[in-house]
Amino acid sequence: MVDIARIQSELAKAGMDGWLFYDFHNRDAIAYRVLGMDYGKFTSRRWFYWIPTEGAPVKLVSKVEATKLDSLPGEKREYLSWRELHASLKEIISPARTVAMQFSPTANIPYVSTVDGGTIDLIRSLGFEVVSSAGLVQTFEAVLDDAGFQSHVEAGRRVQKIKDEAYELIGAELRAGHTLTQYDVQQFIARRFEEEGLDCMEEYPIVGSDEQQANPHFEPTPDNSRPIKKGDKILIDLWAKLAQPGAIFYDITWCGYVGSNPPAKYVEIFKVVCDARDAALSFVRERFASGTPVHGWEVDDACRAVVEKAGYGPYFIHRTGHNIGEEVHGNGVNIDNLETKDERLLVNGVCFSIEPGIYLPGEMAVRTEIDVFITPSGSVEVAGPIQKELILIDAG
Repeated sequence: MVDIARIQSELAKAGMDGWLFYDFHNRDAIAYRVLGMDYGKFTSRRWFYWIPTEGAPVKLVSKVEATKLDSLPGEKREYLSWRELHASLKEIISPARTVAMQFSPTANIPYVSTVDGGTIDLIRSLGFEVVSSAGLVQTFEAVLDDAGFQSHVEAGRRVQKIKDEAYELIGAELRAGHTLTQYDVQQFIARRFEEEGLDCMEEYPIVGSDEQQANPHFEPTPDNSRPIKKGDKILIDLWAKLAQPGAIFYDITWCGYVGSNPPAKYVEIFKVVCDARDAALSFVRERFASGTPVHGWEVDDACRAVVEKAGYGPYFIHRTGHNIGEEVHGNGVNIDNLETKDERLLVNGVCFSIEPGIYLPGEMAVRTEIDVFITPSGSVEVAGPIQKELILIDAG
């Protein structure tokens, strides 16, 4: 059930006059989740739900789908023509001026920019200023309670164990003279997830060697996999959550080498990404310790600067990190000033990855990934161990 009082409290903190929810043809899953509605029921007519900072909410629905918002509190108004719709919108929103919607100026945060441009134009034409709901969405979609964080920690314990088993499997199979491919390792991890009560939502781990690693989202298949051999560089990226409602994902990437003497270039770029990761983590910790606000894009800059200084800037081809929630890529702040400029603040209760990488096409790549949680008290915690050295796999 929607918590109107909490929404109004957050609106007041943000200095906004109200939050206008809108949907047509099930375009905005965020609205359904925040309002506690069933996203599975098709919406063929436009509806609006206005929650003012002060006062009672108002529902505006088509007479064709008059019961669409009956599960929500507040007065219900119905429209038939578009003229009635426009007039009713102006009436229910007035005398507000700033109206939060799922919108992001210049699409800086496209993850929450789901309201179409025409509808934004409509609300503006009625005399209102449309502002982004991105911060509000983060509050209601991405701030974890203690139970959520504990589920993340427990998933991490199991995922870390399975990661170790996967690297051990590679060594054991090679020492025994058996053939083992990247796909075989991926399927082993997927089986272990199921045995350990974990769910990856049918998005399976990345297991790549040598030049395959240079594709950040390499997906091993029976056709593109090949036998792992001595001298291979191995990257494993795996993510999963407890198979229970409300559980939070855990997502890590570790790198290894089949043998005892990895190539100097591989060691070099691994050290660079570890230094970049640690710089980003230190930056966040310093900001929170000093009480200084920090935005997602700033952390990306702090991380990327280390890679650029080492001369590998062009080969760091993705954002530094993403929000983590009930989906592995959640709806909170991302650590990004590359693909987007994420202007949201890191706030108490959010969980996110820091995962710099260097990708040398046709050769090799490394990525190191940790999960960071900002506790309710503002301390910055990492769940599970942090990789400091390459895993060296004894192949016999």
